[in-house]
Amino acid sequence: MSSPRRAAFEAIYSILYNEAYSNIAIDKAIAGLREGKAFAARLSYGAVERRLTLDYLIAKYCSKPKPKVRVILLMGAYQLYFMDKVPSSAAIDESVRLAKELGLNYYAKLINAVLHKIDDNRVDISTLNDQSVKYSVPDKLINMWLKQYGSEATNKILEAVNGRPPIFAIPNNKLTDVAALITALANEGVSCEAFNDVVKINSAFDIKSLKAYNDGFFHIQDLSCYKAIKALDVKQGSTVLDICAAPGGKSFTVASLCRDDCNISAFDIHQHRVNLINNGAERLRLNSVKASVNDATVFNIDISPADYVICDVPCSGFGIIRRKPEIRYKELDSVKELPELQYRILSVSVKYLKSGGRLMYSTCTLNKRENEKVVQRFLDENNGFLLVEEQTIFPEIDGGDGFYYSIIERQ
Repeated sequence: MSSPRRAAFEAIYSILYNEAYSNIAIDKAIAGLREGKAFAARLSYGAVERRLTLDYLIAKYCSKPKPKVRVILLMGAYQLYFMDKVPSSAAIDESVRLAKELGLNYYAKLINAVLHKIDDNRVDISTLNDQSVKYSVPDKLINMWLKQYGSEATNKILEAVNGRPPIFAIPNNKLTDVAALITALANEGVSCEAFNDVVKINSAFDIKSLKAYNDGFFHIQDLSCYKAIKALDVKQGSTVLDICAAPGGKSFTVASLCRDDCNISAFDIHQHRVNLINNGAERLRLNSVKASVNDATVFNIDISPADYVICDVPCSGFGIIRRKPEIRYKELDSVKELPELQYRILSVSVKYLKSGGRLMYSTCTLNKRENEKVVQRFLDENNGFLLVEEQTIFPEIDGGDGFYYSIIERQ
């Protein structure tokens, strides 16, 4: 049976060298562990998240290590610097043991020596002038933020992009409220607190084992996305289209806020993701949410006009890099085609909007080319629409992720 460190190695290697998604790779790697899942997950996410910082520390004593050796060094250095409960001796000895287990006996002495030097010659990362190394964010991404948002906002972003992100439970107002949900979670050993009109969870938990979850009392959603849905201010009795809906959180929030008194049609292009939405609505006992397959880039004459349209488009994800750390290492050129796709989806989506109706365009990225510029292009090229509200939400250490939304009204 795989050990937690072996599982972490497999996950990190897959993410860094096979371009696997972090959540999928880590879930797969730790699935067979009887114990140590939390340790393996933290080590995996952390080593990927802090890759640039760790590479900086390793490069002082080892130039261009081979991929498997590099992954072991990343893991060892992460434990030395960011996992206080792991003794230095254990971090180093277990790294050497892992190397031998993987057939890397030839490199065992090198790994041992490099990690000892990293441990003996500690660097105060918080004092580094190089922001890329300090926060483990590529220079190109930092420079983009500086150009688009300025130094104050960029510093705020960087301060919040590392570490364990907060988890928020959205109460199902049809079945419960904040106070009752807190009591239910506390009774199951989950530490949590009221955070405005949602619940902030402060301890680790197995969501599928919770009675409160299985009884449909809540769903998980980032706070910034929740704020955007609240700003749309959907009225009870309204018709709503959620154009790119999977996994369904935005639809569930609307239905909950309306106490299931609305008519929500949720769409995704893939049937298995549609099934995910319908299963979630069933768990939450939300009869107002019905999901089906639809291509967001093509107008569908069978879809009736709605009072509200939610248009949360595919994006680069630069607002959620603390949840999916591999995103920060994307080449900026790899996302340059996204604004055209986003504009096409927006242009199709507004055609479903009734006169006087409102559409929310949103992304979970911090990139004006995908946000303000897409919306401004639409308004410049289309008459009869009014920008009612527009907001960029920057990530906060104890708050939500980076998020953008604009609300457009059809005149």
